[in-house]
Amino acid sequence: MSLQDILSQAVKQAVKTVYGSDIETIEFQSTRREFAGDITIVIFPMLRIIKGNPVQIGESIGQHLVDHVNEVKAYNVVKGFLNIEIDDSYYVSFFNDISNDLNYGIVKPKKGEKAIMVEYSSPNTNKPLHLGHIRNNLLGYSVAEILKASGKPVYKTQIINDRGIHICKSMLAWSRYGNGATPESTGLKGDKLVGNYYVKFDQDYKKEIEALIAEGKSEEEAKKQAPIMLEAQEMLLKWEAGDEAVVALWKKMNNWVYDGFDITYKNLGVDFDCLYYESKTYLLGKEFIVQGLKQGVFFKKDDGSVWCDLTKDGLDEKIVLRADGTAVYMTQDIGTAIQRIKDYPDVGGMVYTVGNEQDYHFKVLFLILKKLGFDWAENLYHLSYGMVDLPSGKMKSREGTVVDADDLLEEMAATAGQISEELGKLDGYSDQEKQELYKIIGLGALKYFILKVDPRKRILFDPKESIDFQGNTGPFIQYTYARIQSILRKAKRGSSKVSEEIHLHEKEKSLVKQLEVFPVVIQNAANEHSPALIANYTYDLVKEFNSFYQNVSILAADSDDLIDFRVQLSAAVANTIKNAFGLLGIQVPERM
Repeated sequence: MSLQDILSQAVKQAVKTVYGSDIETIEFQSTRREFAGDITIVIFPMLRIIKGNPVQIGESIGQHLVDHVNEVKAYNVVKGFLNIEIDDSYYVSFFNDISNDLNYGIVKPKKGEKAIMVEYSSPNTNKPLHLGHIRNNLLGYSVAEILKASGKPVYKTQIINDRGIHICKSMLAWSRYGNGATPESTGLKGDKLVGNYYVKFDQDYKKEIEALIAEGKSEEEAKKQAPIMLEAQEMLLKWEAGDEAVVALWKKMNNWVYDGFDITYKNLGVDFDCLYYESKTYLLGKEFIVQGLKQGVFFKKDDGSVWCDLTKDGLDEKIVLRADGTAVYMTQDIGTAIQRIKDYPDVGGMVYTVGNEQDYHFKVLFLILKKLGFDWAENLYHLSYGMVDLPSGKMKSREGTVVDADDLLEEMAATAGQISEELGKLDGYSDQEKQELYKIIGLGALKYFILKVDPRKRILFDPKESIDFQGNTGPFIQYTYARIQSILRKAKRGSSKVSEEIHLHEKEKSLVKQLEVFPVVIQNAANEHSPALIANYTYDLVKEFNSFYQNVSILAADSDDLIDFRVQLSAAVANTIKNAFGLLGIQVPERM
């Protein structure tokens, strides 16, 4: 039973005994540093049930707790806040319970627990992954790991957008200008090769638009009538009709891209349990649109296009099938959601990791699925996140001005190496060990910098700022972990239980208190779909450890028992750092 559970029961009993009233919930806060206490009970909400002076109410409850709860040592009341001092024996007992638990804070799923499917990445097969995809992947992967640690069965998935006009643009440009180029013949990763032709299409498209405008067409007319765009649209129709040559080209170029993506995912440290392809799921979407037409969920306009009228729900009319019968994104997303439940009947909810420019799309998708009668549609969540900007400005894929994911990963490792060498932290390492460590530090810096920010906020990403061995950064936390490992290598780590008679130094107590909240932080992060809560908790834990390290002696303490306790405490902190960073997908080096 947690401390809050113990105190909640005791406070309710105190209110019942002293005032003859029943109270349902107790509000807790951390005690402010300027006051004595470990946890604070807020009295003001109780005034709805208990009439009286909040200070007097606090005094009555505080005295009852001291008299009846072994864990409570003392109390003080400041206005309407009851500050409770907890006896050291409680924290020592708690520490003994968790000190050897390598999975502390992580909950195993209960039997029969409904699974959650987390979708992330979901790239188009017409270009390589870029910095925006990195934030998507890191968020989705981390949320999946956090949900898993909170006790939920989890499936990680992506929907690969492998069809549509954007895919045909790359295919058409390669057909015109590729001269049979392959990843092997060019030495390029497949996704980069295909992405180059996506950029080439856009360059030609813009030239044709300018020429048509010069002939007197409006910009809107020019965009619709540009020959290269009409040809791409014709290619899409051929693909949907199963034209052999078009389909063969599509398969060949997509396979190049998949091979390239796999390399990036491996280097980024993310994985998937199952994959879905838009080229397959859009057909199922079409089937349910036909069914929805019969049910009155959708309606057909005079031009043959199919729509869903959501105006009564405060939204607009939404197209779900074009007049020529071709699918739109909504068609595919309807089919994908239904297919996932067919494939994984134990899934009770889904998380879609997609940028906030798609907020409206997902409101519409979730509402349409509810209108189609699917109960599980109540448990769909859009993990909406802000864009990633660079000091140089916004990225644009069509113009080829994106920050390539592979290039960024290499740059992060190189920057980590440069800073590490300048600081002289790697004496005695072989070149191979250094290179591996640079990757761990660089990738850790990138992941932490992105994940420590609330997902909903926009990020200005500065690679050099992220690789700093001081402050709220990944390398600072990694370095603290490595420092603890150095302590543990020098010490013969004790494993005997700590005597509950021990008097805790204030720094020891603060550290144990920080460890105690880790399971609650995991649950909160899972409920809020926010890796930032894990990241910033870990930073707070590291700050507490460094304060402890600077104020008490670990290996030269006054007694063997005290050395043993402090070594165990250091080991528990290191294990919690490792577990927390594991939820963020970040490795921790044994030495730095």
